[in-house]
Amino acid sequence: MQLHQTSYRTDTCADLSEKDLGRAVTLAGWLHRKRDHGQLIFVDLRDHYGIVQCVFSPDSPCFATIDKLKSEAIIQLKGSIVSRPHDTVNPLIPTGSIEVVVSEITVLSESMALPFPVNQDLDCAEEVRLTHRFLDLRREKLHQNIILRSKVIASLRRRMLEQGFTEFQTPILTASSPEGARDFLVPSRLHPGQFYALPQAPQQFKQLLMVAGFDKYFQIAPCFRDEDARADRSPGEFYQLDIEMSFVSQDDVFNAIEPVLHGVFEEFAKDRLVSPYPFQRISFADAMLKYGSDKPDLRNPLIICDVSNIFENAAFTAFADIVKARGVVRAINVPGIASQPRSFFDKLNMLAQEAGMPGLGYVVKEGAAAQPAKAAVGAGTAEDQTQAEYWEAEKASTKGPIAKFLSGKELAELFQEMGTQPGDAVFFVADKNPAKAAKNAGFIRTKIADALNLVNQHRFELCWVTDFPMYERDELSGQIVFSHNPFSMPQGGWETLLTQHPLEIKAYQYDIVCNGIELSSGAIRNHEPETLYKAFEIAGYSRDMVDEKFGGMINAFRFGAPPHGGCAPGIDRIIMLLANEQNIREIIAFPFNQQAQDLMMKAPSEVTAQQLHELSIAIVPPKK
Repeated sequence: MQLHQTSYRTDTCADLSEKDLGRAVTLAGWLHRKRDHGQLIFVDLRDHYGIVQCVFSPDSPCFATIDKLKSEAIIQLKGSIVSRPHDTVNPLIPTGSIEVVVSEITVLSESMALPFPVNQDLDCAEEVRLTHRFLDLRREKLHQNIILRSKVIASLRRRMLEQGFTEFQTPILTASSPEGARDFLVPSRLHPGQFYALPQAPQQFKQLLMVAGFDKYFQIAPCFRDEDARADRSPGEFYQLDIEMSFVSQDDVFNAIEPVLHGVFEEFAKDRLVSPYPFQRISFADAMLKYGSDKPDLRNPLIICDVSNIFENAAFTAFADIVKARGVVRAINVPGIASQPRSFFDKLNMLAQEAGMPGLGYVVKEGAAAQPAKAAVGAGTAEDQTQAEYWEAEKASTKGPIAKFLSGKELAELFQEMGTQPGDAVFFVADKNPAKAAKNAGFIRTKIADALNLVNQHRFELCWVTDFPMYERDELSGQIVFSHNPFSMPQGGWETLLTQHPLEIKAYQYDIVCNGIELSSGAIRNHEPETLYKAFEIAGYSRDMVDEKFGGMINAFRFGAPPHGGCAPGIDRIIMLLANEQNIREIIAFPFNQQAQDLMMKAPSEVTAQQLHELSIAIVPPKK
């Protein structure tokens, strides 16, 4: 029996080719498209595997039946395989050289008129698509995305097993814990007034598995967070490749995970290149400085530089005052754009203002420098020119709205530090808040690259971002809070927590990033009870609070916990990148909309008074 043969079919629509000429077949599927040519009716029959053309002649007893059927009716056809006429061969589909001459038809299920066509990719309101998701999933592109999802998960699972990991399942009903997002709460019928929570991640359970003596854990883990939707984040529910390992350092985790992720990307990249491993490692500080983001897109060749030292004592007070107030001046050199029209620069300035910046300063180096680029500023003159003449020549060759405020010496130092050549432009972002300056510079870096099409769309560039700060200051409360994962080991351990200022402490925390999208957060865990208590104390948690929230794990650590760590790459985001989709809902079979609603199943929905009574719950309407 063939793999896909059933009582309804001998073959699938993708199985057939010229090797089957003359053979009788039985097929079953959807009426994808019908074309009436008067003397003949041509039908494209579609199933999960592909499409094949079927032919009905007027003298066939099937002709009247197929003539009245609507698209998406489900039919069973019997017939024989023949070659298509040479001038009708379709090279775009695997079955394009043959067709089925139909001798018998059975209508298995008829279809009403469709709310939108599924045999073509026309724009359709997302609300309509999600309400009829079962129809939307019949469309070729979305159907293939969901098949890709299955294949990627199977590949991840296979590669993890080959690396010696063991697959586990952890509880879905668990206790609420403060992990950075809102929990989905589930009321307990047996314990009135008490609630379970759906896990934001299996964090504590996977660490407890390491304490229990298991060595390498993984899970295709569902995670639940009550947060707003974004293009790369589904509200409510998402999946991650959850990983944990015992007796490991940060390098050990990287060495185990890199072959898995590189292999999956390479397997499904098609014609796109994947950065080789070991992946580049970038510290958090360098990522914020050079790329203006802790999720750097390395396909963008533009690099941000700190040029604060050049302007500390400059006559240009707009920059000098910022530097003196412990702010920073960041610059981006963009090669070869001096010939761009003024409107190009004006548009970037407008984008900067729309993002909350006062504007975007820039200078354009139009002509050649009087002094060769290889000569150091201040080391004498080139040939018979004086240094002053050289600086004056630099100023004369520079244009732009702030060029007149900068001296020739400052421009010469700037161009040397930035590697600026004739025809280049340098853009500036300055702010008294270094974090804000970094963010703004990253925004401008991205906008310039987009405007100039500098980003290589045919690459997957993966990197690790490491050495995250353990703590940060909350902008609203001013309090010290965890900046990443509260269970991370501080670099230097207990001693660091006692001797360093909290904002200077780095943690063994790391992210893996691909094309500017964070795929995963991870860390080497803080497995020492007293060090864990101290880390939480700095963030404002008492011992009693830690015991209440994390008592199970703290207690387990007292019985001996191995050094351990892991990470959790987001499966949805990996598939979104591989499918080249901009919206995560395009790679999830049954997603919520942006308001966290399932329009097809009508969730969330009201429940009966009896259900509420059993749970000892009363609904209190929100105040208007």
